[in-house]
Amino acid sequence: MAHSLLDEHETELAIAMSSYSVIQEKEKSSVHRVKVPPRKNVIEEVRTTLREIFFADDPLRSFRGRSRTKKIALGFQAMFPILEWGSQYNYKKFVCDLIAGLTIASLAIPQDIAYSNLAHLNPQYGLYTSSIPPFVYAVLGSSRDIAIGPVAVVSLLMGSLLEKEIDPKANPIEYRRLAFTATFFAGLTQVALGFFRLGFLVDFLSHAAIVGFMAGAAVTIALQQLRGLLGIEDFTRETDIVSVMKSASGSAHHGEFDLDNGLRCSQGRRNKRLFWVAAVAPMTSVALSTIFVYITRADKHGVRIVGKIPKGINKLSANQIYYSGGYAAKGFKIGAIAAFVALTEALVIGRTFAAIKDYNIDGNKEMMALGIMNIAGSFASGYIATGSFSRTSVNNMAGCRTAVSNMVLSTVVLLTLELITPLFHYTPNAILAAIITSAVVGLVDFHAAWIIWKIDKMDFIACLGAFLGVLFVSVEIGLLIAVSISLARIILHVMRPHTALLGNIPGTSLYRNMEQYPEALTVPGVLITTIDSAMYFSNSNYVRERILGCLSDEQEKAKEMGQAKIQFLVIEMSAVSDVDTSAIHALEELHRTLKKREVQLVLANPGQKVIYKFDESKLNEMIGNDNMFLSVAEAVRTCSSKAKYEI
Repeated sequence: MAHSLLDEHETELAIAMSSYSVIQEKEKSSVHRVKVPPRKNVIEEVRTTLREIFFADDPLRSFRGRSRTKKIALGFQAMFPILEWGSQYNYKKFVCDLIAGLTIASLAIPQDIAYSNLAHLNPQYGLYTSSIPPFVYAVLGSSRDIAIGPVAVVSLLMGSLLEKEIDPKANPIEYRRLAFTATFFAGLTQVALGFFRLGFLVDFLSHAAIVGFMAGAAVTIALQQLRGLLGIEDFTRETDIVSVMKSASGSAHHGEFDLDNGLRCSQGRRNKRLFWVAAVAPMTSVALSTIFVYITRADKHGVRIVGKIPKGINKLSANQIYYSGGYAAKGFKIGAIAAFVALTEALVIGRTFAAIKDYNIDGNKEMMALGIMNIAGSFASGYIATGSFSRTSVNNMAGCRTAVSNMVLSTVVLLTLELITPLFHYTPNAILAAIITSAVVGLVDFHAAWIIWKIDKMDFIACLGAFLGVLFVSVEIGLLIAVSISLARIILHVMRPHTALLGNIPGTSLYRNMEQYPEALTVPGVLITTIDSAMYFSNSNYVRERILGCLSDEQEKAKEMGQAKIQFLVIEMSAVSDVDTSAIHALEELHRTLKKREVQLVLANPGQKVIYKFDESKLNEMIGNDNMFLSVAEAVRTCSSKAKYEI
């Protein structure tokens, strides 16, 4: 039996050696050596690093080689994108934008009145938020499709944070001033992020975390509407599901609401051709319910209504903002948190529709546009505005061509404030609650959650953590959990990079992961491994120990199977984008350890940054320049010719 097993192993070894002989015959080209890039001075190296971090998109590329006049014109276009597309604007585009603007206005006006309740502000402040900011964005923003205004998630987040500082019922004036202050600092934060090109910070909130956060916020917002739908007078100020359900059930037990006040709003499946039905449904519902309440005088029988909305356009509020002191600090904290959520939502929406229509938007320019827009809004009695997914979808389906649709929206809202706000006096709160509930249903994306579960279980944990955090604790804690899990995922990936053993695909010079390709063959006397991450202080020792562990396992396996001893360890380094001093030290220790075990360290395809640092640290001299190759195939071919096939 033992002889039979040994004969089997000898046959496999012969086949493997024969396969490599064929490859060597096919590839008789000379071995290419790894070249060290030219040395850089310290200033140039720092400049290159900073350019890669903050100016990877090379924003000045369009200015190179241009005349001074052209550079000035391009500079103004960069600051005011409206100058770029405005020169090609025509009547046909205006008609499309006019129709789109009127359509989204019919959706936006009832939503604005409803969302202001989430922020614990009077209805007119929701309308103020859709008047000035969309116009400012149309001038400064680079997205053609995004529709600007208050959104449910940001309104809820802002309202929940503000009411922890000031009771909106006991002290409405101070509460309103703090809302303007938070909006001002939110805009300032967004401008700073854009100016200093820190847009990458928003990307720390992963797609999975956003899906979970939005779903949790949607459920929370929908539960909050029980107050309006059921006409509950004394409702909890907390946003978690336990507190809300206790408050609702307690009110039901004590008979504190009138079922006649509950109105239902259903929304059918959206059809692209019938998008206008969903767009005008909220305004139609408001109009019909308002007429019904007015005719029947249901407000005299317990149905709660919006009440008087002051007539007139935005009042200036710059003098009401806290620019210093304790409330300024609180406003900054609230504004900074809300700014990140607003930016994330706007950028996701902007990039999605830009991809659909095949054009690009500059994330940093968008941040500055949104920031300036919110600063202007805070001066004109508005609160935080951002891109709305529902409005943007309607805007796109209605055929918008440029940001002029936002100007039309702004104009319609200003006319509404000036002329027809008294008509909303008898609008029942229940219909506004129904509008909010209908709007946030789309934020719960079961399909996206299912895809996340199938693709990546760790991503699903981030999604679920954000969802449960919002649902059972609070919106801000849910956001914190979402960011924390996303950061933990990054740290885990950096600290524990993937390593794998490579084998040769028979009949080729390709070397692939042996777990993915079971037919791949090991090379007699050579162990090939790969590292799928940059090497830093946080993972260098782990990588070294992992490689030594694999070597020990393979040596033991070779001994048991009667195969050739491992004499060369080849590390494929194409995925190692960078190394630091700790990583170099770990590789030095690895080299010394291997030398004691009579195993030669060989490196294949180190990148420019990596080989440059190897040269500076003299690691390439320690390992030997003749032990560095451009490809695994060349490294294996050379090692195989030197290997002694001893059992």
